[in-house]
Amino acid sequence: MSKTLPVQKNDIIDIVFEDLTHDGSGVAKVDGYPLFIPNGLPGEKATVKVIKTNKNYGFGRLMEITERSPYRVEAPCLIYKECGGCQLQHLSYEGQLKMKHKHVKDVLERIGKINTTVHPTLGMENPWRYRNKSQVPIGEQEGGLIGGFYQQRSHQIINMEQCMIQQEENDYVVNTVKDICSKYGVRAYDEARHKGDLRHIMVRRGLVTKEVMVVLITRTQDIPNRKAIVDEIAQKVPNIKSIIHNVNNKKTNVIMGETTKVLWGEETITDYIGDVKFAISARSFYQVNPDQTKVLYEKALEYADLKGEEKVIDAYCGIGTISLFLAKKASRVFGVEIVPQAIEDARNNALLNDIHNVEFAVGEAEVVIPNWYKEGNEADVLVVDPPRKGCDEALLQTILDMKPKKVVYVSCNPATLARDLRILEDGGYKTEEVQPVDMFPQTMHVEAVARLSLVL
Repeated sequence: MSKTLPVQKNDIIDIVFEDLTHDGSGVAKVDGYPLFIPNGLPGEKATVKVIKTNKNYGFGRLMEITERSPYRVEAPCLIYKECGGCQLQHLSYEGQLKMKHKHVKDVLERIGKINTTVHPTLGMENPWRYRNKSQVPIGEQEGGLIGGFYQQRSHQIINMEQCMIQQEENDYVVNTVKDICSKYGVRAYDEARHKGDLRHIMVRRGLVTKEVMVVLITRTQDIPNRKAIVDEIAQKVPNIKSIIHNVNNKKTNVIMGETTKVLWGEETITDYIGDVKFAISARSFYQVNPDQTKVLYEKALEYADLKGEEKVIDAYCGIGTISLFLAKKASRVFGVEIVPQAIEDARNNALLNDIHNVEFAVGEAEVVIPNWYKEGNEADVLVVDPPRKGCDEALLQTILDMKPKKVVYVSCNPATLARDLRILEDGGYKTEEVQPVDMFPQTMHVEAVARLSLVL
């Protein structure tokens, strides 16, 4: 006989929110049974309607807040409730920073059984208009092009003239390019029928240099009235340095395709993080919040505590962002990354900054670093900045075999950070401290840097 659930569909009940999910929904429990309800905040009391139940959890709709959180605010964005881009605009920034600190601390304790100092989250002075890169899907409405973000849990485009977390200049560029393409008869890509031309408009902008790149991503090999469109974009967009065409003719949710060509200007734009200069191509990975990236990397550098004599390995080095910061303080830095284009960018960025004590290799960190170790290349400090899935088991085992004195772990996912720290602690390391950094205000994402020392 199946267990009777404590709530049924269409029940109207009073609850207290205890926590937030990864997508920003409030979590309440009825006799231990979790209910997920959008727009609720921890500590609030509310009346909700149960709209769906499963064996282990259910979903509800907020009917009325009977006791408000002191951190609740009105979201300034007009399309916030429809758009899936942000999850936390209804939570004050002070509340967001406290929530992210609690999330990191709780996950470390629950998953990793790690009991260490977790510092208050490092936030931004102005947590708006920080993103230096816009990627806007394009659709059609009443004969003209529209661009915006997908509605939550759908592929319905919500037209948007401005985004509160994008740089204002990028809003202007997206709207200008959209209007120019519409004027010259460019059709939007139709996902269902796999017809039409323009899939996305991407804009990249240097925070320090102000240089702008426009990328037109199409299904088709050519763009109708291409010369007229390119000439008008070049004329109307301030600080334009690069206009790129990327072709993606596949039925896929992946934004960019394999073919990229320069239509006007340069192949790259440049920007700085601190005093390190980076060349950014259309397909380069480059942090979208350079101000907080500087905060994150300075903390990683502080935790590495380099004196100038150390050999450092930077696993998952990307385009060399952390490696080049480390190289200014270390004797030698070795970086590894699986994406060949990223390593090409990393080598170019080293030359751009006249940094010569750094060496980059293409491959999987969990393959290359063990090979280095077998060849006798050891590290005093090892820095890891893995994707959301965390470090590969083989890499963690190599760290335990190699025994660098210090490990600095830069994480974009507290859950996999906790898992990996547990493995490293079981192998002889101690997690000295963890610093959360808010790279993406108004969203649920949080980065963290952990400092580990080898227990001798």
